[in-house]
Amino acid sequence: MTTKIYTTVAIVFISLASFCQEKQQEVLLMGTMHTVPKIVKNSYKPMLRYATKYNPQAIYVENPMAQDSISWEYLKNGWSKGYKKFYYLSDSLKKSFDFNEKTFNRILSKNHKDMTQDDLSYLINSFGYKRDVGNFEFYNYLKTHGIKGSKKPTRNENGDLTYKLAIKLGHKMVFNMDDQQTNKEYHEEWRKCAKEGVRNGNNKISKKLNKKDYNSAIIPAIFRGLGRHTNKRKSLLRLHTMSSFKYVIEDTSGCIEGRRYFHERDARMAKNIATQILRSGNERNIVIVGAAHIIGLEKELKKNYPNLKVKLAYE
Repeated sequence: MTTKIYTTVAIVFISLASFCQEKQQEVLLMGTMHTVPKIVKNSYKPMLRYATKYNPQAIYVENPMAQDSISWEYLKNGWSKGYKKFYYLSDSLKKSFDFNEKTFNRILSKNHKDMTQDDLSYLINSFGYKRDVGNFEFYNYLKTHGIKGSKKPTRNENGDLTYKLAIKLGHKMVFNMDDQQTNKEYHEEWRKCAKEGVRNGNNKISKKLNKKDYNSAIIPAIFRGLGRHTNKRKSLLRLHTMSSFKYVIEDTSGCIEGRRYFHERDARMAKNIATQILRSGNERNIVIVGAAHIIGLEKELKKNYPNLKVKLAYE
């Protein structure tokens, strides 16, 4: 009798453990090259196949979040002409567009192939009204290129990877997760670090790393393996080192402050990602982001969100 009880308890325990393991939420981090040169214009095709096979339930993109007023306060007159244009368009739509939640949800519930041009225009204006730049651009892409996506490579992660992935999988929305609250300060310290590095040898090391990064990518790029190469841990660590100024032999104030801003941005992005994933309950999630951020995001997610399983693409 006792043996049977122990056996039953063991079976229940194993079943519960298997159930919990199956339901564990995970996030796949995929590093991008942003815009690639024309000579390697098809670099995102293998990455799209990989991401499609992973079959994520949610796609997270490197765009500022709609409610992030601090980032938008900077971006409305910041480095990006595209974000600046979008901000003022969004401001205009908030005053002039007659947004209706029921109409928005009704159109969004349709399959992509069933959406009319008027439907797509309404969604574009709605996402602009909501200051949701990721989906504003997604539906602009869908309206321009249709459900098959762009015939020619756009050479950018959004047109060749993110939006094609969303269309293939029938996703109605992508999820913004970027944070640019201190982007201005980071670039100011970057320039300062470079100026300080003229005399102390830091710039020579930076040039060597840049050259090594470029040379190591030549052969993979020729054989359409640039994405896989970029996502190798060795490449990711090099990009992280360069962007966070960890390569320096003399740590000057510009390098120290620049590094702090870079790490803080990664931490805030990780929080944006994890908060949305945990709230959603989705088991498979992909983050498509500039490769220099992958190591930092991995560290922050593993440290602060132990319930999330963190994976790197191609590992």
